[in-house]
Amino acid sequence: MIYVYFLTLRDGRMIGFIMNGHAEAGEPGEDIVCAAVSSAAYLTANTITDILHIPAEIDVGEGEMRLWIREEKDLSRCRDCLAGFRLHMTGLEEQYPDCISVNYLEV
Repeated sequence: MIYVYFLTLRDGRMIGFIMNGHAEAGEPGEDIVCAAVSSAAYLTANTITDILHIPAEIDVGEGEMRLWIREEKDLSRCRDCLAGFRLHMTGLEEQYPDCISVNYLEV
C-alpha cells in the first residue's frame, strides 16, 4: 500500500507531502499504480523547484518521497501544484483503494 500524507498547517494550507510504501499492483517495472503515483510526485516536485524556482526540501529514497515548502511566503505560489497533486492522488485512491491511501497531517 502506498500512503500519501498531505502536510497542512492549522489553517488548512498545504505545505508539502510525504509518501511511502509500494502499491504491489504488479511486478516491479509493470506496476501502473506505482508509476502513476511516482510520475505525479516528480511532476509536482519538479514544477515547484525548477519551473516556479521555489526552494523546497525534497528527500527521495526507496519507496518514499518527501517534499516540504520551507518558507511560508512561498505557500501561495505552490498552492495549485499541491492541490493538483492531491486531486490526482484522491482520484487514484478511488480507483485503487487497495493500493493507495490518502491522509492529512497537521504540522
